[in-house]
Amino acid sequence: MTPLFTQREKPIGLACDHAGFELKQYIKDMFDEQGLKYIDFGTHSGESVDYPDFGHRLGNAIDKGICDMGIAVCSTGNGFNMTLNRHKGVRAALCWNSRIAYYARTHNAANVLTIPGSFVSEAEVCDMILTFFNCKFEGGRHARRVEKIVL
Repeated sequence: MTPLFTQREKPIGLACDHAGFELKQYIKDMFDEQGLKYIDFGTHSGESVDYPDFGHRLGNAIDKGICDMGIAVCSTGNGFNMTLNRHKGVRAALCWNSRIAYYARTHNAANVLTIPGSFVSEAEVCDMILTFFNCKFEGGRHARRVEKIVL
């Protein structure tokens, strides 16, 4: 397998609900295979749960500096995206392909990749993760816009 990204200083935060559990497990297996650090904020089974409980765990970890980036997975990605973006330190981006993931990072300084698990394949997830964690915010004209996001 192509390396996803080089080891980061801080672990990547992972979160999911019951609909995203299997895909999160797939991501964890990829990370384990490559020795990449992560913190799993749950859920830990396919049993029905409330996504905000796990989204806030990830968001709080980013706000506190425990993690600086994350991945969240639920059925559509919308619930996690809405929850995570309530956190001051989070700029979550709902992405369903690598091109959107690229622009979320380079133009919007996104730090959480939110994945609609019911609508993407494992191969697409690999491509999105590869893209999201290997490109950087461009700054410049985009920095002015990102600064206007937080009120």
